[in-house]
Amino acid sequence: MQIWVDADACPSVIKDIIFRAAERTKVQVILVANHFMRTPASKYVRLIQVSSGFDVADNEIVQRVTEQDLVVTADIPLAAEVIEKGALALNPRGELYTKSTVRSRLNMRDFMDTMRASGVQTGGPPPLSQQERQQFANELDKWLTAGHKAS
Repeated sequence: MQIWVDADACPSVIKDIIFRAAERTKVQVILVANHFMRTPASKYVRLIQVSSGFDVADNEIVQRVTEQDLVVTADIPLAAEVIEKGALALNPRGELYTKSTVRSRLNMRDFMDTMRASGVQTGGPPPLSQQERQQFANELDKWLTAGHKAS
């Protein structure tokens, strides 16, 4: 039971929540990024730095993730791949992806890509709200509690 973090795009406030949870519950956290980033001095947190390139960090996570793991990512195709391997995927905004929700999210993502390719300005996501931070922390706690009961 480990937490994998698609760390390049994960907000710092979410990483801080994860780091505190790792210390509290003694769960291993592995950040995967294509550039160096500081991590807290903890035996429960480590960084895997991969080379730059399209989906290199995502591929590393998919290769190493196991059924009991949680992946924190906003990358919907990555979420779909880890769900196929039997792991769970949690968006930094607190949405737990499932087999059914990830399919609809992929369809929406593809639609928005088509819109952007045709010149439509779609804008980016809004800033992370306090409610979304709390939702993320709640979902993380649920996963940690369920994992410790199973151990």
